[in-house]
Amino acid sequence: MLILTRKLIFLVTFTLIYLLINVTNITLAQPEFRYYVCGDNGNYTTNSPYQRNLKTTLSSLHTTNSGFGFFNLSTGQGGDRVNSAALCQGDMEPELCMSCLNDSTIMLPKVCPNQKEAVGYYGRCLLKYSNADVLGNINMEGTGIVVNTQSAWDRDRFMGALDVLMSKLKIDAAAGDSLLKFATGNTTGSDFVTIYGLVQCTPDLSEAQCRECVENAYDKYVSSGSSGRIGGTCFLPMCRYSYDTHRFYNGSTMVIPAPPPPVLQATPPGLSPPTPLPAKSSNATRLVIIVTVIMTTSAIIIALICIFLRMRRNKEQKHVPPTNIENETTDIGNVESLKYEFNVVRTATNNFSKYNKLGQGGFGAVYKGMLRDGHEIAVKRLAKDSRQGEVEFKNEVLLVAKLQHRNLVRLLGFSLEGSERLLIYEFLPNGSLDQFIFDLTKRSLLDWQTRYKIISGVAKGLLYLHEDSRLMIIHRDMKASNVLLDTEMNPKIADFGTARLFNQEETQGQASRIVGTYGYMAPEYVMHGNFSVKSDVFSFGVLVLEMITGQKNQCFQNGETEEYLLGFAWKNWQNGTTANIIDPILKAGLGSLGDINRSIHIGLLCVQENVSDRPTMSSVVLMLNSNSLSLPIPSEPAFFVNSNTNHGFDSFSTCTTHSENHTTSKPAPSQYSVNDVSISDVVPR
Repeated sequence: MLILTRKLIFLVTFTLIYLLINVTNITLAQPEFRYYVCGDNGNYTTNSPYQRNLKTTLSSLHTTNSGFGFFNLSTGQGGDRVNSAALCQGDMEPELCMSCLNDSTIMLPKVCPNQKEAVGYYGRCLLKYSNADVLGNINMEGTGIVVNTQSAWDRDRFMGALDVLMSKLKIDAAAGDSLLKFATGNTTGSDFVTIYGLVQCTPDLSEAQCRECVENAYDKYVSSGSSGRIGGTCFLPMCRYSYDTHRFYNGSTMVIPAPPPPVLQATPPGLSPPTPLPAKSSNATRLVIIVTVIMTTSAIIIALICIFLRMRRNKEQKHVPPTNIENETTDIGNVESLKYEFNVVRTATNNFSKYNKLGQGGFGAVYKGMLRDGHEIAVKRLAKDSRQGEVEFKNEVLLVAKLQHRNLVRLLGFSLEGSERLLIYEFLPNGSLDQFIFDLTKRSLLDWQTRYKIISGVAKGLLYLHEDSRLMIIHRDMKASNVLLDTEMNPKIADFGTARLFNQEETQGQASRIVGTYGYMAPEYVMHGNFSVKSDVFSFGVLVLEMITGQKNQCFQNGETEEYLLGFAWKNWQNGTTANIIDPILKAGLGSLGDINRSIHIGLLCVQENVSDRPTMSSVVLMLNSNSLSLPIPSEPAFFVNSNTNHGFDSFSTCTTHSENHTTSKPAPSQYSVNDVSISDVVPR
């Protein structure tokens, strides 16, 4: 009997799980817009320039993420120009946001097969494109209204509470910055029901435009006859107005006090209020429902736990962990779909020919390859005698496979065979940033606009690592040689072998061994092994100053004296002579001296010795994108003094005693990079 009961529990649980999985898969496989509008700005024909531009725009739109779920891209010229934008709900997980965007870019051209303008709304994201402007255009047509058919009993009190809540959310959302205009909250309505509200605008709108758009959405919602319903949404191409009596968003929420109840009025003639259940009967019914739900849920959970524990125990008894080297990478099965056959990669690189070799690092060599389909790849081949490199390989595969951002290098796959470990990346033809910025000839190709684009892109990539990915990641080796450049000189952060992952509760860590490159490492990290997101901020500040000066962060010759970059920059910033540190190539160009000086200011804010004084990367991105934002005054930067008698930090403007390799002699250039690796657990958030 006991055995039969256990089998029955297993069968029921398995059936429920099977049905849940299949229903979920069907739902995801066949997404439908909640609402869409095909505009009247004209039509396009098959294979026309407009259709080609539309396909190009929609296929690349996902690469323009602002870091907060807003995308915009334009392609083409004149009447064939396609302008597009997309917006995800402000608290939406990045993976779900990208999935929603991908579904939208496939579905919208299907439901509007030849219209030049279209707007589509899923529940938590919108997509719009047009041959007219889509940014800052609050008059763009395309209203979608979704309502709950149930009406509030005490309509006046419900609407009074709702209006107070949504007015507050409208103000808070409009007051957001140029990256996010989003607010949520709740209040108590009639019959003690909780009302949840959400307001969001596309971040390209001004504060006044956002308020106007939300007010317009409210007017359209009311005029549709939906007022008094217990839930509803009005979508506009530039904003959204939503409320319901159940929570439909993630994240924290503000609580708005409910307004006082209105004076009771007699029931209007011809309208009879519903007869409420007696209190005891209502409470008893609720109790039965609650107990039933709890018991059913508990039974299913217990059954699942028992099944999981039994399967785990059986697996542990049957399988003894192998002792060979393959066991060190058994936990990368979650990216098994990225695995390449070793022979395929070997053929692509012409058997790792020296003529295909792109460079050499502490981990091994990098080779250029070409797959049979014509795609170019970069292959990182681990040194066979590098035990440290095997850990680096494992860390990088686990980490990079989970990251998707236009300013991060894209991992295509990996290969394992015997002692061979390979990482396969997208090939970036322009190589690394250091090959340009520190080369007098190639540096002339980097005007201020290009350098600013690189600085801004790296900042956005670090912001994604620190705050917007599923994992909070500290790179720990941010430097010019770890920034790769694509054909359009867009930057992509690379080399995550030394990166460290954090969960939500952690804010900093301490390393038993120092990893990274001297000159880029923050003082608290070199001295005490303490690192945090502010360590990457310090490295970014060094990179910014290198981009502006064209000099490495080490001793360099300045006339008859030797200078140290951070000290040189600080001294000239204090004296108001920043023109002395600007690369002469930039002086001869058309770059804005004001923008360059502002970037120097931001770089000095990032390299301050006190950790708490340095800005976060979200603040850095905001400072780079808003010239109207006033900047705080930086304090003196940290300088690394590393001799056989003084291993610490001090303030100085020249580098006659400076050394990079713990001796008093100046090292060769190859000695500057120190890449030691520590491994941490992968903790998703």
